[in-house]
Parts: sequence; structure tokens; C-alpha cells
Amino acid sequence: MRTAVVTGAGQGIGRSIALVLAKSGHSLWLYDVDGDTLQDSIDACRAAGTYCSGMILDVTDREAVETTLAELTEVHVLVNVAGGVKGQVGRPLEQVSQADWQAILDVNLTGTFNCCQAVSTRMKRQGWGRIVNISSGAGLRVSLTGIQAYAAAKAGQLGLTRQLAYELGPHGITVNAVAPGFVLSNPTTVKQWEDMGEDGQQQLLNSLATRRLGRPEDIASAVMFLVSSEASWITGQVLSVDGGRL
Repeated sequence: MRTAVVTGAGQGIGRSIALVLAKSGHSLWLYDVDGDTLQDSIDACRAAGTYCSGMILDVTDREAVETTLAELTEVHVLVNVAGGVKGQVGRPLEQVSQADWQAILDVNLTGTFNCCQAVSTRMKRQGWGRIVNISSGAGLRVSLTGIQAYAAAKAGQLGLTRQLAYELGPHGITVNAVAPGFVLSNPTTVKQWEDMGEDGQQQLLNSLATRRLGRPEDIASAVMFLVSSEASWITGQVLSVDGGRL
């Protein structure tokens, strides 16, 4: 049985990824900053018949990440989902404070780095590992959020993915990224969708080849493939799961 770590597992995409890993027989360690939603995810994964535990963890706290993940005997899979916009909305460049800029970079980019660093030694020792970073379509093109730091952080995740794939590949470790399109996965994205209004919503749908929004399960399915043995010769790649956004 392989052990998987999922950060940002309390809701939406993170929870769906945890559930699909649970159903495939992985033992799980889940982490999030919201204890209530995290417990819901843990309970759901246990109901799927696998071992699952977890705790509150702020991925921006490098020492806490290292200490927490060091307690695990083995880690075969790491999925970095923790991130988001930290309650921010798009504003003109001149109105963005240093604190707001840094907060989004810390959770999306530095947090991913911290977790990758914390598991790398064990994965090297095992000679096998799968790391999947959940980036965003915002890392590939203009962000729908309008948040400069979010676009920069998600693009940074993709650069980190490529670099780590090159570094860790000789040790049997693959590192890939999934770039989701617009997914109604949490209160933030629901509000963003509602704020678009009917015309904006239809415009977004018309830009998708599938003419439908994504579901958290769509992202989880892509992750499940990338952590499998069948994807052993795929690394340093970005898989856009976005309904064929034009």
C-alpha cells in the first residue's frame, strides 16, 4: 500500500483528490488550515475503506512542514493543492500592497516548495515517488481573477515543476503539474462565478470546447493518472484540464 500526502484537502479539488486516492487503496495523510472541513475529508476517506489521518498545517511555515512530514515513515505520493487567493480580489497594480502580494506567493509557490523539499529525501531513498502540483490556467495565460500575484505564483509553480522534474528524475521521482480551468470548487469560485453575471457566465462557457464548467472530480482523475505507474515516463509536464478553453 502506498502512502499519499494531500495538502489543501479540506474542500473542493483537494477533497476530491483525496477521495480518489482513498478509493484506489492509498493510505492517506491530509492537511489543511481549516480543521472542520479537514475532518470531513478524513471521515469521507475512512468511509472509503482506507487508512486516513491528518492535521491542521500551514504550508507557508517551513519548519512546521518539515517537522510534520518528517513524522511519516514513508511518502510515495505528494499532491500540492494548498493555495488560492487568500480572500483577495483583482485590483489595479498600484493598489496592491506588499503584504497582499507576499501572502499569495507564500501559500501557492513557497508552500509547494516547502512540501516538496520535506519529502524529497524519503522519495530518493525509496527510489520512487510521484509529485503533482495543482497550478492553474492562470499560470499559462491571463488570470480570470485579475490578481497579479496569483498569476505570478501559479506560473512560478510550473517553473518549479520543471526544475524539480529534472533534478529528481534520476531518483525515480516524477514531478508534474495539473492546470485546472474554472472549477466551482469552493466559496471563492462560486462567488467569482456569480459576480460574472449571466452574460459573463455565458461568455466563459462559450470559450470552452465542452461548454460546461469543470468539476473537482475532473481534476482528481488527471491526478490519479499522473501518480500511477502507467505515467512513469511522464515528468516535467503541465496537463491542462480546462474543458478545451480556446
